[in-house]
Amino acid sequence: MSVDFEQRGPFAVIKINRPEARNAVNGAVAQGIEDAIDRIEADDEIWVGILTGEPPVFCAGADLKEINSGNAGGLATSRGGFGGIVQRERTKPIIAAVDGPALAGGTEIVLSCDLVVASGTATFGIPEVKRSLVAGAGGLFRLGRKIPLNIAMELALTGDPIDAARAHHFGLVNRLVEPGQALDQAIALAEQICANAPVAVRESRKIVIEATNAPDDVGWKMSANGMGVAMQSEDFSEGLTAFIEKRPPSWKGR
Repeated sequence: MSVDFEQRGPFAVIKINRPEARNAVNGAVAQGIEDAIDRIEADDEIWVGILTGEPPVFCAGADLKEINSGNAGGLATSRGGFGGIVQRERTKPIIAAVDGPALAGGTEIVLSCDLVVASGTATFGIPEVKRSLVAGAGGLFRLGRKIPLNIAMELALTGDPIDAARAHHFGLVNRLVEPGQALDQAIALAEQICANAPVAVRESRKIVIEATNAPDDVGWKMSANGMGVAMQSEDFSEGLTAFIEKRPPSWKGR
């Protein structure tokens, strides 16, 4: 298997497991990631996903041997795009747990996740120009949304990477941790998210993504709609009751 899937209570861990090729994306990896996301989206018992790679590399990007053999299209799925994720529409948060390099398509996979936990061994970059390629899986427009535009431009034009500390400084990384601790800390972050009402989390994620750069009227409308969805869920009364009774809520996720 090129991609492992493990459910741990209300969250699931997706692991790219192709260490012999530095976890580079081939067709099996792309399909495996898409299938894993499908499982998360379809299962009411799973509220958060974590995406990681078998150490010591998160993902080296596209398998260049596949590209060189004319099979670049095989590195994408029809719904998910490159790696089965960069264009995948979904409702549940995914945390990237990055130990080691996440370069080229690896960085683009990270950029398609919602939160990033990285260890000090992580590096990020889009070196495609060094190979007469263009970063075509979202890096060239998503990176400048996450970090200052001039820094994104520097990465795009030089092809040089930045380390985890600099990525954390610029806001690409949510939590910077010790080497080997990215997955454990991503699990801790997932547990924090899973302590909250799943429907409210999904609606909040959607609003942040779609309304942050939209006019205020869009934000107000989406916020009102999101509140309506949350209030119609079974968990709505449980949240209020648990608060009044001073106990942890028992969410159903619907």
